[in-house]
Amino acid sequence: MSRGTNQKFKFTYLMKVMLEKTDDDHALTMSQIMEELEKYDVTAERKSIYQDFADMEKFGIDIIKEQAGRDTLYHVASREFELAEVKLLVDAIQSSKFITQSKSRDLISKLKTFVSEYQGSTLQRQVFIDNRVKSMNESVFYNVDEVYNAINENKKIRFKYYKWDINKKLVPRRNGDWFILSPWALTWMDENYYMVAFDEWDGKIKSYRIDKMMRISITDEARVGKKEFKEYDMAKLSKSTFSMYGGPKKRVTIQLDNSMCGVFLDRFGKDDISFRPVDDTHSEFSVEVNVSPQFFAWIFGLGTKVKVVGPEDVVKELKDYGKAFLENYKEIN
Repeated sequence: MSRGTNQKFKFTYLMKVMLEKTDDDHALTMSQIMEELEKYDVTAERKSIYQDFADMEKFGIDIIKEQAGRDTLYHVASREFELAEVKLLVDAIQSSKFITQSKSRDLISKLKTFVSEYQGSTLQRQVFIDNRVKSMNESVFYNVDEVYNAINENKKIRFKYYKWDINKKLVPRRNGDWFILSPWALTWMDENYYMVAFDEWDGKIKSYRIDKMMRISITDEARVGKKEFKEYDMAKLSKSTFSMYGGPKKRVTIQLDNSMCGVFLDRFGKDDISFRPVDDTHSEFSVEVNVSPQFFAWIFGLGTKVKVVGPEDVVKELKDYGKAFLENYKEIN
């Protein structure tokens, strides 16, 4: 048997063939394996392939041998990622607003290499269903990396911050002035990535959408705001803040029909709220939230089975917000 020109890559191509062409539902005979290797201009004897299978175990790749009638079949037994895990990652990428369409496709294409080509074809369904709103800022991935680098180096960052205008164009905030802040963390909320940073000018911890940040660079200045960030409870941020809009933090009391309890357990978690019975069908609880129009809108969206009953100033503010909202529709017939 004449040797192929890529003989020195035999082990690599054999591993490639087994990972791409086999899984729990698809297997190859030894003859088929040898045919696949010949496509890469590699020739191999059965005995050497058996030895390569044994060596693959050192890389964590187990090859299973099974008998199907008169045929002996071989396939990869387990992988670093199971198909269900890869599908979960694909769905996470597709639902993330901060990842652009093109970057989503690139990432999914790379994820497909963790499964066989047959399993990879089942991931295509997620690729084609994506008509969701996605970021148009291709640099968002690099922004995340740059922010992490600044945090690791304990440095401030400088960037331009943008917003959409009525013409669907991104325009700079603050007349294009540079934002110079001390980044302390990154968080993912409402399908968007946010940087949590200390604004020395205002003396506050604030959040900034990563996909609206451009021309990021790390400065030579050391970060400040360590004390303020330490007092800023990141663990409670997603529970108390609605859509990352700030507002004064207050403990509010909410009364609800018992059938609505799941909504609040999903939002605030089992550990942070304790229901107290009001009557046979109603309960109430208290929780800290950032009081804002977004919080009121969330409450309105839950319907008449939920109401805020305290404190008085928050109840009044909610009523005033509701009246102003209705007033806005007074002239519409």
